[in-house]
Amino acid sequence: MKKIEFALTKGDYIQLSQLIKAVNIAANGAEAGVMVDDGIVKLNGAVESRKRAKIRVGDVVEILDYTIYVE
Repeated sequence: MKKIEFALTKGDYIQLSQLIKAVNIAANGAEAGVMVDDGIVKLNGAVESRKRAKIRVGDVVEILDYTIYVE
């Protein structure tokens, strides 16, 4: 697993598809949405199916061989 630490700077959350795009796992929002639709994204250990799920400080997102820690 590759570890990515993402510092949340604007507001108190980021949408899941925006996060996947922001850390350069997906080239664009559409590609990030497909990853979520395909069921390969986990939020705090459970498969997440909402592209616009609100990701907040302390959340952990797993996708492919990446683990994203939101700080």
